[in-house]
This record gives sequence, C-alpha cells and structure tokens, in this order.
Amino acid sequence: MAALLEHEPDLDLVAVAPTVNQLLQSGIELDLVVLDLRLSDGSSPRANVVTLHDHGLNVLVLTSGDDRYLIRSAAKGGVLGVVLKSEPPAVALDAIREAAAGRPVVTIDWAAAIDSDPELHEVQLTDRQREVLALYASGEKAASVARRTNLSVETVNDYLGRIRRKYAEVGRPAPTKMDLYKRALEDGWLPLPRKRRTRSHDGG
Repeated sequence: MAALLEHEPDLDLVAVAPTVNQLLQSGIELDLVVLDLRLSDGSSPRANVVTLHDHGLNVLVLTSGDDRYLIRSAAKGGVLGVVLKSEPPAVALDAIREAAAGRPVVTIDWAAAIDSDPELHEVQLTDRQREVLALYASGEKAASVARRTNLSVETVNDYLGRIRRKYAEVGRPAPTKMDLYKRALEDGWLPLPRKRRTRSHDGG
C-alpha cells in the first residue's frame, strides 16, 4: 500500500495495523479502510466489516482473491467493493478513490464470487440465536452454552432447534454439530480457522 500510494498527492496512507481492533485503538481519523481478508488474529471478514461500519468507516477489500468464501463473507458485511491485488495499480487506485468518496466499486471478480455462491440464501438469526450458534458450533456443549449465556439448557436446545429449522427452510440443512459449524463459518459468525503451519525435516 505504501508503494502504491507513494506518488499520489490526493491519497495518504495514515495508518497500518495487523488487526481491525488495533487500527481502531490508534484513534486516527480515517476516510477509508482498505482491508485484507486474512488478518493475523484469524478474524471473520464479515465481523471486521461490521465492526468498522459501527465506527462509521467505509471499507474496500484488497485481496489475492484465492478464497471466494472470504469475499462472500466480506460482501455480506457490506463493503464498497473488492479489488484483487493482481490488478494493475491504476485499477486499485481508481477503486480507492471511488470508495474514499463513498461510492461502490463493482468489479467482475466481486460479482462472480457472490453469484457463484451455491448457498446464497442467508438465514436471519436474532442476536441471541447468533450468540448460541457461535458458542455451540465452536465446540461448547449445550450445558456450557447455557452457563455462559445465563439460559437454561432447555432454552439453548430450543434455540438450536429453531436455528436448524431456519437453515433447513432455505436449503442449507444442518442436522449435525459439524454442519452448524460450517453454516456459522459461511455466514461469518465464527472466526476463520487458522492455517496450519507445516515444518519439513531433513531425514538425513
């Protein structure tokens, strides 16, 4: 980004941060946030976009585009556009200027990622249902979810039943806990799984 904006007198790079929370903690006044989809804390693109919107900030995504799920997740959060890092500098600069002015940046890659979603129908969940889903799908048992949310186990199971019915109604069945985990990831209610690091060893 620094190299891209170095010779653009109308564009200033005023802050760089590894996570959205650290960016917001800096307290620097911003006109636009250019967001990468994979951050060091493994956070959900959708959650990051929603958080930035809650602080009154517009968001443009700049990504390698190798994972269309991530693009769909960000799009559901309401970004102004998605630009690939492989695009010529002029394309990225035009997109930044448009987004900084609050105008949407519609690209073929962004549209293709959204249109290719085989499960485009989103389930509308209440805040409480999303909380229960996120805890349960991340590995907690119903009793543990009940303790953490101050609900009864019966109420938690009732919420889970309603959530499963909602997903089934839009053609995205989630009969198992693993299915619920996948749905929560798809809809951006859970942080992204971290990529595993592998180490090679010389057998000599």
